[in-house]
Amino acid sequence: MNHDDLRIWSKRAADWAHDYHAGLRDRPVRAPLVPGAISRQLPSVPPEAPEPMEAIFADFERIVPPGLTHWQHPRFFAYFPANASPASMLAEQLANAIAAQGMLWQTSPAVTEIEQVMIDWLRQSLGLPEGFTGTIHDSATTATLSAILTMREQALDWAGLSDGLSSQPRLRLYASAETHSSVDKATRIAGIGQANLVKISTDTSLSMRPEALDAAITADLAAGFRPIGVVLCAGGTSVGAFDRMADCIAVAKSHGLPVHVDAAWAGSAMICPEFRPLWDGVEGADSIVFNPHKWLGAQFDCAVQFLRDPTPQVKTLGLRPTYLETAGREEVVNFNEWTVPLGRRFRALKLWFTLRAYGLEGLRARVRNHVTWARELAAALAQLQGVSIVTHPSLSLFTFALHDDAATEALLTRINDDGRVYLTQTRHQGAYVIRVQVGQFDCTQDDVSMVEQVVREFL
Repeated sequence: MNHDDLRIWSKRAADWAHDYHAGLRDRPVRAPLVPGAISRQLPSVPPEAPEPMEAIFADFERIVPPGLTHWQHPRFFAYFPANASPASMLAEQLANAIAAQGMLWQTSPAVTEIEQVMIDWLRQSLGLPEGFTGTIHDSATTATLSAILTMREQALDWAGLSDGLSSQPRLRLYASAETHSSVDKATRIAGIGQANLVKISTDTSLSMRPEALDAAITADLAAGFRPIGVVLCAGGTSVGAFDRMADCIAVAKSHGLPVHVDAAWAGSAMICPEFRPLWDGVEGADSIVFNPHKWLGAQFDCAVQFLRDPTPQVKTLGLRPTYLETAGREEVVNFNEWTVPLGRRFRALKLWFTLRAYGLEGLRARVRNHVTWARELAAALAQLQGVSIVTHPSLSLFTFALHDDAATEALLTRINDDGRVYLTQTRHQGAYVIRVQVGQFDCTQDDVSMVEQVVREFL
């Protein structure tokens, strides 16, 4: 295949994509397959000779779409959608064609400088104060790992980078029990250890108790441990919990500890000023992550980390051998020093296209609709015999259940096997509950109300 062939097949792929999205409502959201169903359709050995693109594309059409869970389906209410607006898809097509590697400013100045501007556009969009800067990671997991590695090294005066952790004091990190498992993963990878991630108790609103945080830090100091930082939750993945930012940050700062805020899905809602009281005080944090790919239509992957001061993170993650120096340009930003990977895709392009193509008002309208429709759906489900709303809508996320775990799990299985909508589960206070999260870029009010219809049919 050459570039002339690519021109033809790119048009064919664009036509296929248009038809795929137009027909998504006619497909089951989740593939009704068993493990191995796709791999059995593929040859067990690689081809020795080139194959015609007609045959390759035909196999793609035959094998791939039936084997997908359709994340762009307008009735995908599971997890949090990895949205892909048309403007974002177009930007990704161009980014793929350019195939730039933006590890340094000199390896593509446009990649670095558009990223810098997009970070500031988003800072303004979310109402964060001037002075915050940041970078784009692949996912919130990497951003959180970067923040925790930085916390570790600040606490050790960067000795961990040179000497390792074996001779260091026992390190302690603090987070709510409602925080995402990426915090646990980062704690393990950073060498801190799962046992040293202290989960702080929450109050009746599922917010971290500031007095419990203070007590835990004080007790660890007395035991000779070394606290390194606090991770706060702005919209927990399980049921949408929000920590009381101002109060918890005040406790952390009283002990001289940095704070990272995980706002992976809910952070996008802060483009709407009326939702910002949910994270009141967030401007006191040192690091904040949110995923534009979860609610703003920027195609996965695209996680933005805001930093009050990037210096500690660059000092932790930066490594500049001679072959990565930019001669005569020591003052330029090289974003590979802000994160774990050296290689960097042109992720900022889809933000540029998306923010311009829909505007903040267009994106706010979508978020506001999703929040409203989630509340209406929760009210409708509450009217059904035997259905209880377990956690009320936190923005566009809520949970419901039947009278016992077995019945709830059986209901969820019937719903997802049916294929018209897709929901997921969690455990809340020991009980098995069904999560509903409204956030797919192209969903309508009718799509959301389909959940109530399906639940009613299977009760």
